[in-house]
Amino acid sequence: MFFLLLGLWLLLNGRVTLEVLLIGVFFSAVLYWASYKLLGVRPKWELNLLRKSIKAIKYLFLLTWNILVSNVQVMGVILSPKAKKVKPQLVWFDSPVKSTLGEVILANSITLTPGTITVDVQDDLFLIHCLDESFDMGTEGFEMEERIMKLEGGHRKAAAETPAEVPAEIAEPAAEDVPESAAKEEAPDE
Repeated sequence: MFFLLLGLWLLLNGRVTLEVLLIGVFFSAVLYWASYKLLGVRPKWELNLLRKSIKAIKYLFLLTWNILVSNVQVMGVILSPKAKKVKPQLVWFDSPVKSTLGEVILANSITLTPGTITVDVQDDLFLIHCLDESFDMGTEGFEMEERIMKLEGGHRKAAAETPAEVPAEIAEPAAEDVPESAAKEEAPDE
């Protein structure tokens, strides 16, 4: 924080002379000491914040790369000369991301990536709509999930041997939840 304060001082001052530098060092040291004593800012906390910001910046680069790659894949599906049939699907996957913020970041990252949309999140289960089978993330997890885990400070849990169970109330809606128009099949008018 000391160097951040000193850099801000030099930036706002507009010129660098010995006098400006010495005054900046003095006031930056006083402000840093005051924040240490009065606000409880500790050097260990600052280093942890710096490490997390570096991980967050790396994650943003990975997200940008995934968005670019997915854009190319979606364009390939759309502009294919073979007129490939698109097979959209809904996929459930279990994520070991442990914090609510991590789940929000993961869900929004999936939605930002072209070809996929996060439809629902319940506990550790994510329901993802994929434009095509090729956009399925699989059950192994993927790099964005791993980076969010590192950002949280945790590590990926061992993969479960059984697939994630879809909540029963989501898998099959109750009969009273289905609208009448959807329950009846109407014959086309001739």
